[in-house]
Amino acid sequence: MHQVAVLALAPVVGYDMTIPPTVLGAATLADGTPLYDVKVCGLDDGPVRASLGFTIVPDYGPEILAEADTVIVPGTRIHGPRYEGTLPDELAAAFARIRPGTRIASICTGAFALAAAGLLDGRPVTTHWRYVDQFRALYPKVLLNENQLFLDDGDLITSAGLSAGVDLCLHLARIDYGSEVANRAARHCVVPPWREGGQSQFIDRNVPEEGSDGTAPTRAWAIERLQTELDLATLADHARMSVRTFSRRFKAETGLSPGAWLLQQRVRHACHLLETTALPVDRVAQEAGLGTAASLRHHLRTELGVSPLAYRKTFRAG
Repeated sequence: MHQVAVLALAPVVGYDMTIPPTVLGAATLADGTPLYDVKVCGLDDGPVRASLGFTIVPDYGPEILAEADTVIVPGTRIHGPRYEGTLPDELAAAFARIRPGTRIASICTGAFALAAAGLLDGRPVTTHWRYVDQFRALYPKVLLNENQLFLDDGDLITSAGLSAGVDLCLHLARIDYGSEVANRAARHCVVPPWREGGQSQFIDRNVPEEGSDGTAPTRAWAIERLQTELDLATLADHARMSVRTFSRRFKAETGLSPGAWLLQQRVRHACHLLETTALPVDRVAQEAGLGTAASLRHHLRTELGVSPLAYRKTFRAG
C-alpha cells in the first residue's frame, strides 16, 4: 500500500488533520481492499494540542516520516513558521527524515511549515486566502497563488484551507489510482468528487481604508466607481503620482498590476451582486463595470470556474 504520514504540528488544526485518514482511508478497490496506509505522527511520541479545545495522541513519532511515500502537513498555528518565518530545530530534524523524492503536501497553513524549511522557494503553492498577506511577508520567494483550491506541482501539492484538504486528498487518490477510486472515496465521505468551480477559492476581499497611506485611498476610491471607466492615468492622477510611480507602488502593495487588480475587484463586486440581489446577469455585468453578460460569464468562469447562474444558485440564500 501507499504509505502516508500525516505530521501533526501543535497547535494543529484538528479538522485538517482528520481529512487524510478519512478520505484516503476510504480509497479502496471495488472489493474493499485499502490502497493507502495512513499514519498520524507528531514531532515526538507525546500528545499534540489542537487549536480548538482538545488534544490528540498520535500513534507514531517522527520516525515514520522516513518510511512515507507521501507526507502531508495539516494546518497549524506553530509559532516560528506562522509568525516569525523561522524553523524550530525539532521540526527541521523531522523534515530531515523525509527521503529524497517523497511527495510532500500541505493543507491550509501547513504550507507555512514547509515554507519555513525552504521547501517551497520558487514553487507555485496555495494556502488559506485569509493568511496570504502574512505568508507573502514571511516567504517572498514562494510563488503564492491564493485563487486555487489546490495546486499540483508534481512532488509538491498544496491546498487552501479546511475543506479544500478534501479536494487535495481526492486529487491524490485520482492521480495515484484513477477516477473510479477517487469517486468511490468521495461517495463514502458524502462529498462531490470534484467541486464545481474547479480549483478556485471563493475569497472575501477587504476594502482598503480611506486613511491608509500609499495607493490604498485610490483603491478605496476606485472600488466605489467600478462601473465607470478607470484607466491607469486616472488612477495615478487620483493618487497624485506619476503613472510609473503609481504602478510600482501599487504592485508592491497588492502583488498585482492596477489593471489586474481592477478586474479582480469587478469580478468580486459582480459576485456580491449575484449573492445579494436578483438583478439580471446583464445588469450585474454593467453595475460591476464588466460591460456585458458575455464578459461577466467569461471572467467568472476564468477566475472561479462557474457561470453567473451557478454561482448565484450556490451562494444566494433562498
